[in-house]
Amino acid sequence: MPYVLDANVMIEAKRRHYGLDFCPAFWDWLGVAHAKGALHSIEKVEDELREGRDELTTWATGCDAGFFLKPDDPMIKALSKVSAWLNSTNYTPSAKAEFLSAADYYLVGHALAHNHTVVTHELPEPNRIGKVKIPDACIAVGVKWTTPFKMLRAEKAHFKLGP
Repeated sequence: MPYVLDANVMIEAKRRHYGLDFCPAFWDWLGVAHAKGALHSIEKVEDELREGRDELTTWATGCDAGFFLKPDDPMIKALSKVSAWLNSTNYTPSAKAEFLSAADYYLVGHALAHNHTVVTHELPEPNRIGKVKIPDACIAVGVKWTTPFKMLRAEKAHFKLGP
């Protein structure tokens, strides 16, 4: 099942574990995995990455044209199921509005429409009403989700030092 990446996967990789300057293998692996059809992200995530105007923006700009997918009809239809779930919850009105205006909403909708697994650093917080967490939305609408490290292990990613 292909993976669809949340912006925080790339943002946190750049900031912490896999800086573009010292671990290019991670970024190369993303491209290779994408070329094999194993992962991608969505246009709304690309928009978030471009807001930083830094080396991550440069990386995102250099990705293959299909890495950041545009909305399609199945995803648009799936958004209605995500929003119906959201409107039935006890989240605060501001939490609902924030979720609906962010890439997270589209990420869950895309995964639902295309049977993809969402990859995010977020963890479920089902009793939190002030912010909608991606895993909680995924669980509610029947979408699989995982963390970046679990994805890397499942895909048997290896970042080895060269000669």
